[in-house]
Amino acid sequence: MIGRYCLPKMAGIWQDEARFKKMFDIEMLVLEALAKYKQIPQQAFKRIRKKARFDVKRISKIEKKTQHDVVAFVTNIAQYIGSDARYLHLGLTSSDVLDTVLALQMRQAGDILIEDIKILLRLLKEKANKYKDMVCVGRTHGVHAEPITFGLKLALWYDELKRDLERLKQAQEAISFGKLSGAVGTYAHLEPEVEAYVCKKLGLKPVNIATQVIQRDGYAQYLLTLAIIGSSLEKFALEIRHLQRTEVREVEEPFTEGQKGSSAMPHKRNPVVCERICGLSRILRANASAALENNALWHERDISHSSVERVIIPDSTIVLDYMLHKFIEVIKGMTVYPQNMLENLAKTKGLIFSQRVLIELMKRGFPRLKAYDIVQKAAMKAWREQIDFKDALYQEKEIRHNFSKKELEELFDLDYYLRHVDKIYKRVGI
Repeated sequence: MIGRYCLPKMAGIWQDEARFKKMFDIEMLVLEALAKYKQIPQQAFKRIRKKARFDVKRISKIEKKTQHDVVAFVTNIAQYIGSDARYLHLGLTSSDVLDTVLALQMRQAGDILIEDIKILLRLLKEKANKYKDMVCVGRTHGVHAEPITFGLKLALWYDELKRDLERLKQAQEAISFGKLSGAVGTYAHLEPEVEAYVCKKLGLKPVNIATQVIQRDGYAQYLLTLAIIGSSLEKFALEIRHLQRTEVREVEEPFTEGQKGSSAMPHKRNPVVCERICGLSRILRANASAALENNALWHERDISHSSVERVIIPDSTIVLDYMLHKFIEVIKGMTVYPQNMLENLAKTKGLIFSQRVLIELMKRGFPRLKAYDIVQKAAMKAWREQIDFKDALYQEKEIRHNFSKKELEELFDLDYYLRHVDKIYKRVGI
């Protein structure tokens, strides 16, 4: 795991102590179920429950010899139990315990990520409302297109993140299954009722059918969902990076007192957090690809997926938790430059209103291609000579013969472009 990015709450889920505690709880619940269904003596269960415990350091020492973590874990507990240890891990295979624990860990990690997303959603909603009417230029291909508002950018992010939240909830459901059906999933040595009892106690559902392992398609869905959320954050962060460029400078990520942007150039204020978010999203995508590879195993199971999952699942949850926390900080503290937005809006000297002129010409009877040629000719002249687009238009006889100067001026009204913003916000739910 990449410890540098660990936040305490998320990191705690994946620590050995927490994992062995969940394994211990499952073993005890199985014994409780066996006693309930009279498959082991009730008194034996009571003695085991009183004596049973584990020691992480001791497990580690035993594992060096056994080269098997579950055997080491069971061996360690047995040392405390004594003769009643013959009932421990009865009818189970290692993956029964490990897959059920992993479901609990992924669900717990999902809860943290869901809370992170809810915090970010609240912030985006707040900022979208704040900047709802802040006009800026929309860009396609990196080139000025037509007017929008900065609030609309944030509303778009809010809407996508709502979908991400639903995807994560669905993925969390997809992995919330336990499995206690033995070496090849046939319940040969343990009744299905035991699995059902334990899963209910843990808040999981028993998987419908398994081999030695729970099938990995649900895990792939979970990792793919984390990667999708990461790609959303990358998209948002990339936009801020573009808007922070010196030539644009409409928005900046927070730059704190004492922060340094460069070892060589004291003036630098680089979008390092947003760049970090974009970089880390690549890890999530790579891990999701590995999760897809884990779905195909030999027959009823091989071990090729196991080592991979011990890296990709903790790392992906930790990385996304970190990315969400950092982007929350970015949205909380970003600096917005309204004056720069207005100056950038005016940089093309009115060219961003070209489509409205085109449409108005067509309304007045011009064929589309003819109207397009008239407007494009004036636009190219404005680009080439760096003159005002309205002036270039009025030099075209077709414009002069069909528009008064006042009528042409009315086609350059910003409010026309923003008249449906309230409707969009209502659809988004802001």
